[in-house]
Amino acid sequence: MLGTVLLLLALAKTACLSPASVASRRAEALKKLLEVFGMEDPPAPPTHFKQPPQYMVDLFNTVANADGVTKNPDILEGNTVRSFLDKTHSEEMRFLFVLSSVAKNEKILTAELHLFRLWPRVTDGPKRHHFCQVSVYQVLEKDKPDAPGGKKLLAARLVSLQTSGWEVFAITPAVRDWTEDESSNQGLLVTVQGPGGSPLDSPPLQFASGRGHHESKKPMLVLFTDDGRRGASLPTASFPGGSHMPGMTLLVSRSTRSLDRIKPCQRHPLSVDFEEIGWSGWIISPRGYNAFHCKGSCPFPLGENMRPTNHATVQSIINALKLSEGVSSPCCVPDKLYSINLLYFDDDENVVLKQYDDMVAGSCGCH
Repeated sequence: MLGTVLLLLALAKTACLSPASVASRRAEALKKLLEVFGMEDPPAPPTHFKQPPQYMVDLFNTVANADGVTKNPDILEGNTVRSFLDKTHSEEMRFLFVLSSVAKNEKILTAELHLFRLWPRVTDGPKRHHFCQVSVYQVLEKDKPDAPGGKKLLAARLVSLQTSGWEVFAITPAVRDWTEDESSNQGLLVTVQGPGGSPLDSPPLQFASGRGHHESKKPMLVLFTDDGRRGASLPTASFPGGSHMPGMTLLVSRSTRSLDRIKPCQRHPLSVDFEEIGWSGWIISPRGYNAFHCKGSCPFPLGENMRPTNHATVQSIINALKLSEGVSSPCCVPDKLYSINLLYFDDDENVVLKQYDDMVAGSCGCH
């Protein structure tokens, strides 16, 4: 489908059509491209400049190269990672995350609460703890979380008071409850106690809240999901290299195409520029990528360098010897495909990392 979309975009850009026809072709092509990305409409860009969470940027750079092409298909759990910022903006350790953007068909794999641990307060007195016990609860009764049955323990562990930095707590059961029944989402409660759960009059450990702290330190929920979308059954692999080639012409002259048919089957660049098609407002990374395409002839006899299938070899022989009427020569097509990753803002201005199969022609062969 991607090749068809790119061809439509090129036609809309270069063909001798009326302005209305060009606009119609372009709209059709962009709609098809959105279908490739599993969307009906493009998300609205953020209303003001917004810095994506550094965790999501780092995750993208771990999973993908600068073009968004997957480095290793086994790094990411599922094919979607969503981040949500706390909506309470409270100094208290109560957190609420709105998950309305999670699709019904997404399978919840792992959910994590990310809290930034501030430098501990200096406390007076002869006794200072080196650790505190941090507990994370799913709130069941919004107005009475401390009443019996008002909360459910999700995670608890000792946290050092010697440093600052991010702490991550697994909260998958709570998020599964919330996605099954949105009304059950009463948020999370975090408590800080002494080792063994002893009460503290003034807890030395604090986490950054949604108010009064830098955007980069705000509480965040990170959700790993899988929407079940899979590509074709062609082999996939980690991407060996390649670079983005902006501004490459998608269509060539008829005479050039004729010459290309004489050349043997091989891979050629094919640039997809998100800024050129008007999507740079909501796509964070990459700015575009090289999809590549396959072009060239598959002449008899097919050499090993053309990576022919056995079926293509037989078809080539039958075509060359005219053993059966109407049998064409094999076609030059992708025989290995790579996935790409998009880091983008959704309609709620949450940052999403999503992996899409079969977006880059890794190699070409005669099939």
